[in-house]
Amino acid sequence: MITDKRFADYIRSLEPESSPLLQEIAGKARAERVPIIRPETAPLLTLMLDMTRPQRVLEIGTAVGYSALLMCGHLPPQGHITTIENYDKRIVQARANFRRAGLEDRIELLEGDACQILPELEGPYDFVFMDAAKGQYIHYLPDTLRLLRTGGVLFADNVLQEGDVIQSRYAMKRRDRTIHARMRQFLWEIKHNEQLRTSVITLGDGVSISYKIN
Repeated sequence: MITDKRFADYIRSLEPESSPLLQEIAGKARAERVPIIRPETAPLLTLMLDMTRPQRVLEIGTAVGYSALLMCGHLPPQGHITTIENYDKRIVQARANFRRAGLEDRIELLEGDACQILPELEGPYDFVFMDAAKGQYIHYLPDTLRLLRTGGVLFADNVLQEGDVIQSRYAMKRRDRTIHARMRQFLWEIKHNEQLRTSVITLGDGVSISYKIN
């Protein structure tokens, strides 16, 4: 992860401006402390979409819909996103944002706990963006692998937990130890799972990119 703020600020300064709507949604989300993808991480996500050209994308963690709208602009014309969110207030905001963007027909929002929704979904998906409760990543993984097609990509955000993931569990506050342990388990699994080839990148708050080979 970029620990020197000057580097992060410089990288952010290089990025072209996004659409006025995306700028507005991002500004409001940050003002309200709603977690959305970081400015230095977003270009990697969209680059992966440009390279893979997925028709079906699964997003786990909608928040206010910023990343779904961002991704939609980098899909083929017939590309479709299914996104899952469990927080009622954010669901209302996301639906409003999808409506404002005129993309309700290309983004399907499923309401509820991803751990309950994922087993009910049918694949295959070409690309999965995981950006929800960090302590649940390891629980999302089995169904994610079932749903992801061979040759598909799993992109998981915030996997380094502001650097906490490298700490001893005894250095963590007791309330944070379960999340810490689960994230380390998730990272170990995606690096050692025979179905995946994975790179962990120290960009933003950490990103893992996994390619399903089997």
